[in-house]
Amino acid sequence: MASIPSRQKSFTLLAGVVIAQVLLLAVQIRSAQQVRLIRVWTVEVISPVQRLGAWVIDRIGSGWGGYIGLRHTKVENDSLRAELDRLKIRNAELEGRAVEADRLAALLNFRQTHTTTQMVPARVIGASPDSGTQVVYIDQGSGSGIRRDMGVITPDGVVGKVIAVYPDTSQVLVLADKESGVGALLATTRTQGPVKGLGEPLLSMDYISNDEKVSVGETVLTSGQDRIFPKDLPVGTVTETAPDGKTPFMRIRVRPAAHLDRLEEVLVLLTTQELDPKKEAETHLAPAKSQPAAAKLPVIAQ
Repeated sequence: MASIPSRQKSFTLLAGVVIAQVLLLAVQIRSAQQVRLIRVWTVEVISPVQRLGAWVIDRIGSGWGGYIGLRHTKVENDSLRAELDRLKIRNAELEGRAVEADRLAALLNFRQTHTTTQMVPARVIGASPDSGTQVVYIDQGSGSGIRRDMGVITPDGVVGKVIAVYPDTSQVLVLADKESGVGALLATTRTQGPVKGLGEPLLSMDYISNDEKVSVGETVLTSGQDRIFPKDLPVGTVTETAPDGKTPFMRIRVRPAAHLDRLEEVLVLLTTQELDPKKEAETHLAPAKSQPAAAKLPVIAQ
């Protein structure tokens, strides 16, 4: 049993001597490229480890860089998305203001064209919650001179009439309501017949004889017979016409001239005086024409 350790020592010593000799030879021997063999072996052993380390570091670096890049991209995308949403809202606001400016310009131009007609501009501030009625509220009342049964219009045409008045607000029955109506006539033949609401977008013109010639596209105007609206204001345009076999009157449907489904600003007529811009223009020009005539005075010889 005591001989085993001595054998192991001899084997270890022998192995050490062999390795030392190999190393000495490797140091002394040069390869074809004039590089010592020990260096070649060292490079061959270390190269795989270096490649593995470089690959791991490259993967970690690229992964971390990608993560950071994605984080920055996400932040940038969120910022751009928020900016885009803000610009969309701003664009919608500007478009709304442009449309409002066009409406107000048309309203102002209408008032300037009819300067002798008393009217009060008003803004629509609400509507009736009852779907069975078409009623709107405006921000002018008795304090502005508004009274019950006054006509309400826009530059496009007839809107309805005032049915209730309060100090600062008024209630307007829109022409499309089933309980609403206006005295009207056909622009071409001047045939008169009331226009009534049906509770829907189109209106009905009643009591026009089957013998009358009514064409699609014909203009319908106010007749002035209801003592609410002046004469010859636009009411609408004929869209359907057909004889009614059960009555001696035609079935006529009229599309309102005013946009009754999107009222925002209106004009309340304080008088039933006819809105004739030509007559008003002549009234303004009359003094100017009379001045030259007044200047022609007889010359008295001295």
